Amino acid sequence: MTTVEKLTAERLLKIKAVKLQPSNPFTWASGWQSPIYCDNRKLMSYPETRNFIKVEFARVILEKYPQVEAIAGVATGAIAPGALVADVLGLPFVYVRSAPKGHGLENLIEGDLKPKQKVVVVEDLVSTGGSSLKAVEAIRNGGSDVIGMVAIFTYDFPKAKTAMKESRVELTTLTTYDAILDEALRIDYIAESELKTLQDWRKNPEGWGEIIKK
Repeated sequence: MTTVEKLTAERLLKIKAVKLQPSNPFTWASGWQSPIYCDNRKLMSYPETRNFIKVEFARVILEKYPQVEAIAGVATGAIAPGALVADVLGLPFVYVRSAPKGHGLENLIEGDLKPKQKVVVVEDLVSTGGSSLKAVEAIRNGGSDVIGMVAIFTYDFPKAKTAMKESRVELTTLTTYDAILDEALRIDYIAESELKTLQDWRKNPEGWGEIIKK
Protein backbone atom coordinates (compact mmCIF):
# COMPACT_ATOMS: atom_id res chain seq x y z
CA MET A 1 0.00 0.00 0.00
CA THR A 2 1.43 3.37 -1.02
CA THR A 3 1.37 6.46 1.17
CA VAL A 4 -1.25 8.11 -1.04
CA GLU A 5 -3.48 5.01 -0.90
CA LYS A 6 -3.25 5.00 2.89
CA LEU A 7 -3.87 8.74 3.29
CA THR A 8 -6.82 8.67 0.89
CA ALA A 9 -8.35 5.67 2.66
CA GLU A 10 -7.87 7.40 6.00
CA ARG A 11 -9.67 10.53 4.82
CA LEU A 12 -12.58 8.70 3.17
CA LEU A 13 -13.21 6.67 6.31
CA LYS A 14 -12.89 9.72 8.57
CA ILE A 15 -15.63 11.67 6.77
CA LYS A 16 -17.73 8.51 6.30
CA ALA A 17 -17.60 8.74 2.51
CA VAL A 18 -16.88 5.01 2.80
CA LYS A 19 -18.89 2.96 5.28
CA LEU A 20 -18.32 -0.69 6.20
CA GLN A 21 -21.12 -2.81 7.69
CA PRO A 22 -20.35 -6.52 7.31
CA SER A 23 -23.10 -7.54 9.74
CA ASN A 24 -25.73 -5.16 8.34
CA PRO A 25 -25.20 -5.03 4.56
CA PHE A 26 -26.30 -2.22 2.28
CA THR A 27 -28.44 -2.79 -0.80
CA TRP A 28 -27.04 -1.14 -3.93
CA ALA A 29 -29.22 0.26 -6.72
CA SER A 30 -28.31 -2.86 -8.72
CA GLY A 31 -29.90 -5.01 -6.01
CA TRP A 32 -26.56 -6.37 -4.83
CA GLN A 33 -26.08 -6.86 -1.11
CA SER A 34 -22.85 -5.25 -0.01
CA PRO A 35 -20.91 -4.77 3.26
CA ILE A 36 -19.51 -1.48 1.91
CA TYR A 37 -21.03 1.73 0.64
CA CYS A 38 -19.11 4.57 -0.98
CA ASP A 39 -20.43 8.10 -1.50
CA ASN A 40 -17.54 10.32 -2.56
CA ARG A 41 -19.86 13.29 -3.07
CA LYS A 42 -19.43 13.82 0.66
CA LEU A 43 -15.82 14.92 0.28
CA MET A 44 -16.95 18.18 -1.35
CA SER A 45 -18.25 19.28 2.08
CA TYR A 46 -14.82 18.85 3.69
CA PRO A 47 -12.30 21.42 2.36
CA GLU A 48 -9.20 19.62 3.65
CA THR A 49 -10.19 16.32 2.03
CA ARG A 50 -11.46 18.03 -1.11
CA ASN A 51 -8.16 19.85 -1.55
CA PHE A 52 -6.15 16.69 -0.89
CA ILE A 53 -8.03 14.83 -3.64
CA LYS A 54 -7.69 17.77 -6.04
CA VAL A 55 -3.95 18.06 -5.51
CA GLU A 56 -3.33 14.31 -5.78
CA PHE A 57 -5.36 14.08 -8.97
CA ALA A 58 -3.35 16.94 -10.44
CA ARG A 59 -0.08 15.28 -9.42
CA VAL A 60 -1.05 11.94 -11.01
CA ILE A 61 -2.21 13.57 -14.23
CA LEU A 62 0.93 15.69 -14.60
CA GLU A 63 3.18 12.70 -13.90
CA LYS A 64 1.42 10.17 -16.13
CA TYR A 65 -0.28 12.28 -18.78
CA PRO A 66 1.71 15.51 -19.31
CA GLN A 67 0.28 15.74 -22.84
CA VAL A 68 -3.30 16.16 -21.50
CA GLU A 69 -5.37 18.88 -23.18
CA ALA A 70 -8.76 18.51 -21.45
CA ILE A 71 -10.40 16.95 -18.39
CA ALA A 72 -13.72 15.07 -18.56
CA GLY A 73 -15.74 14.27 -15.44
CA VAL A 74 -18.25 11.42 -15.40
CA ALA A 75 -21.69 12.59 -14.22
CA THR A 76 -22.67 13.05 -11.59
CA GLY A 77 -20.18 12.10 -8.89
CA ALA A 78 -17.05 13.20 -10.74
CA ILE A 79 -18.28 16.56 -12.02
CA ALA A 80 -17.06 18.49 -8.98
CA PRO A 81 -13.63 16.82 -8.53
CA GLY A 82 -13.09 16.91 -12.29
CA ALA A 83 -13.81 20.64 -12.45
CA LEU A 84 -11.51 21.26 -9.47
CA VAL A 85 -8.55 19.47 -11.01
CA ALA A 86 -9.16 21.09 -14.41
CA ASP A 87 -9.00 24.46 -12.65
CA VAL A 88 -5.72 23.57 -10.94
CA LEU A 89 -4.22 22.49 -14.26
CA GLY A 90 -5.68 25.40 -16.22
CA LEU A 91 -7.39 23.04 -18.67
CA PRO A 92 -10.80 22.94 -20.37
CA PHE A 93 -13.43 20.87 -18.54
CA VAL A 94 -16.42 18.91 -19.82
CA TYR A 95 -18.65 16.33 -18.23
CA VAL A 96 -20.25 13.25 -19.71
CA ARG A 97 -23.87 12.37 -18.97
CA SER A 98 -25.06 8.79 -18.50
CA ALA A 99 -27.62 9.44 -21.24
CA PRO A 100 -28.32 12.35 -23.60
CA LYS A 101 -30.61 15.14 -22.39
CA GLY A 102 -34.17 14.58 -23.52
CA HIS A 103 -34.59 18.18 -24.63
CA GLY A 104 -32.73 21.11 -26.17
CA LEU A 105 -29.51 20.04 -27.86
CA GLU A 106 -29.78 16.54 -26.32
CA ASN A 107 -26.11 16.65 -25.42
CA LEU A 108 -24.27 13.64 -24.05
CA ILE A 109 -21.11 15.66 -23.45
CA GLU A 110 -21.61 19.03 -21.78
CA GLY A 111 -18.99 21.64 -22.55
CA ASP A 112 -16.77 22.31 -25.53
CA LEU A 113 -14.60 19.30 -26.37
CA LYS A 114 -12.62 19.67 -29.56
CA PRO A 115 -11.94 16.72 -31.89
CA LYS A 116 -8.50 15.13 -31.45
CA GLN A 117 -8.00 16.63 -27.97
CA LYS A 118 -6.13 14.40 -25.53
CA VAL A 119 -8.47 13.78 -22.60
CA VAL A 120 -8.08 12.40 -19.10
CA VAL A 121 -11.34 11.07 -17.64
CA VAL A 122 -12.02 11.69 -13.94
CA GLU A 123 -14.19 9.27 -11.95
CA ASP A 124 -15.13 9.32 -8.28
CA LEU A 125 -15.64 5.56 -8.01
CA VAL A 126 -15.07 2.55 -10.25
CA SER A 127 -17.16 -0.54 -9.54
CA THR A 128 -17.85 -2.74 -12.57
CA GLY A 129 -16.48 -0.07 -14.91
CA GLY A 130 -19.63 0.09 -17.01
CA SER A 131 -20.56 3.78 -16.57
CA SER A 132 -16.90 4.83 -16.72
CA LEU A 133 -16.37 3.12 -20.05
CA LYS A 134 -19.62 4.50 -21.48
CA ALA A 135 -18.12 7.94 -20.89
CA VAL A 136 -14.90 6.88 -22.61
CA GLU A 137 -16.90 5.61 -25.59
CA ALA A 138 -18.81 8.90 -25.85
CA ILE A 139 -15.57 10.90 -25.87
CA ARG A 140 -13.98 8.65 -28.48
CA ASN A 141 -17.12 8.77 -30.63
CA GLY A 142 -16.77 12.55 -30.57
CA GLY A 143 -13.33 12.27 -32.11
CA SER A 144 -11.18 12.89 -29.03
CA ASP A 145 -8.49 10.65 -27.57
CA VAL A 146 -8.83 9.25 -24.04
CA ILE A 147 -5.26 8.91 -22.79
CA GLY A 148 -6.11 7.75 -19.27
CA MET A 149 -8.56 7.66 -16.39
CA VAL A 150 -8.12 8.63 -12.75
CA ALA A 151 -10.49 7.78 -9.91
CA ILE A 152 -10.65 8.31 -6.18
CA PHE A 153 -11.51 4.72 -5.31
CA THR A 154 -11.98 1.31 -6.91
CA TYR A 155 -13.41 -1.94 -5.59
CA ASP A 156 -10.85 -3.73 -7.80
CA PHE A 157 -13.41 -6.12 -9.25
CA PRO A 158 -11.79 -8.48 -11.77
CA LYS A 159 -14.66 -7.66 -14.14
CA ALA A 160 -13.69 -3.99 -14.13
CA LYS A 161 -10.00 -4.73 -14.69
CA THR A 162 -10.85 -6.91 -17.69
CA ALA A 163 -13.21 -4.30 -19.13
CA MET A 164 -10.60 -1.54 -18.79
CA LYS A 165 -7.95 -3.68 -20.47
CA GLU A 166 -10.26 -4.62 -23.34
CA SER A 167 -11.19 -0.96 -23.84
CA ARG A 168 -7.52 0.10 -23.75
CA VAL A 169 -8.02 2.43 -20.80
CA GLU A 170 -5.29 2.89 -18.20
CA LEU A 171 -6.88 3.43 -14.78
CA THR A 172 -5.02 5.02 -11.86
CA THR A 173 -6.79 5.32 -8.50
CA LEU A 174 -5.86 7.21 -5.35
CA THR A 175 -6.92 4.31 -3.15
CA THR A 176 -8.24 0.76 -3.39
CA TYR A 177 -10.53 -1.67 -1.62
CA ASP A 178 -7.58 -3.44 0.01
CA ALA A 179 -6.19 -0.13 1.26
CA ILE A 180 -9.58 0.74 2.76
CA LEU A 181 -9.69 -2.61 4.58
CA ASP A 182 -6.12 -2.23 5.86
CA GLU A 183 -6.81 1.24 7.21
CA ALA A 184 -10.19 0.25 8.68
CA LEU A 185 -8.51 -2.61 10.52
CA ARG A 186 -5.70 -0.36 11.75
CA ILE A 187 -8.09 2.19 13.28
CA ASP A 188 -10.39 -0.53 14.71
CA TYR A 189 -13.26 0.46 12.42
CA ILE A 190 -13.61 -3.26 11.71
CA ALA A 191 -12.55 -6.29 13.70
CA GLU A 192 -10.12 -8.93 12.46
CA SER A 193 -13.03 -11.40 12.51
CA GLU A 194 -14.91 -9.28 9.92
CA LEU A 195 -12.05 -9.15 7.44
CA LYS A 196 -12.79 -12.48 5.72
CA THR A 197 -16.42 -11.47 5.13
CA LEU A 198 -15.29 -8.28 3.45
CA GLN A 199 -12.72 -10.12 1.34
CA ASP A 200 -15.22 -12.80 0.32
CA TRP A 201 -17.68 -10.16 -0.90
CA ARG A 202 -15.17 -8.74 -3.36
CA LYS A 203 -14.61 -12.20 -4.85
CA ASN A 204 -18.34 -12.67 -5.59
CA PRO A 205 -20.24 -9.40 -5.16
CA GLU A 206 -23.24 -10.51 -7.23
CA GLY A 207 -23.85 -13.72 -5.30
CA TRP A 208 -22.59 -12.72 -1.85
CA GLY A 209 -26.02 -11.65 -0.60
CA GLU A 210 -27.51 -15.06 -1.28
CA ILE A 211 -24.55 -16.83 0.32
CA ILE A 212 -24.86 -14.96 3.64
CA LYS A 213 -28.59 -15.75 3.84
CA LYS A 214 -27.85 -19.49 3.95
